[in-house]
Amino acid sequence: MSKRVTIMIDEDLDKKLRLRQAKMIQQNQSSHSYSRVLNETLRKALK
Repeated sequence: MSKRVTIMIDEDLDKKLRLRQAKMIQQNQSSHSYSRVLNETLRKALK
């Protein structure tokens, strides 16, 4: 279940996440939301 929260992200991290999102969109030829990219990145980092 998803929960809506407000966070502050530094500009450099935002840029990296948006680049990762663009790569995912190009590779899979489908849409990937910013939230999905952020969640996947956090899951990998917090294992």
